[in-house]
Amino acid sequence: MGYHNELGKWGEEVAASYLRQLGYTILHRDWDYRHRDLDIVAMDNGVLVIIEVKTRKNERFADADEAVTPQKVRSISLAANAYVKRYGISLEVRFDIITVVGEPAGANEVRHVKDAFLPYI
Repeated sequence: MGYHNELGKWGEEVAASYLRQLGYTILHRDWDYRHRDLDIVAMDNGVLVIIEVKTRKNERFADADEAVTPQKVRSISLAANAYVKRYGISLEVRFDIITVVGEPAGANEVRHVKDAFLPYI
């Protein structure tokens, strides 16, 4: 596995730990639907939360959350729709972004943007 993939996996672990500390219940990680994935699916006070995690070593060139493009929002929306249908969920759904900036051996910064985007299909 390349460094980029290892960094992303580490960032998702940091994000999941952060969410657990806030009292979220993690339902799934890396849930896959037709070459699309949901990084983290969690529950927060009766709301289904779909979390896109973006990890960067640093933000020298751009903020990590800027990597959530309209194409990525569409992909997440399609996968979230499939998830809701597969599990028969009839709850409110929220889409968040968590950015993790840093490296496993050093300090890191976690930013959580709730209601970061509206889904579209």
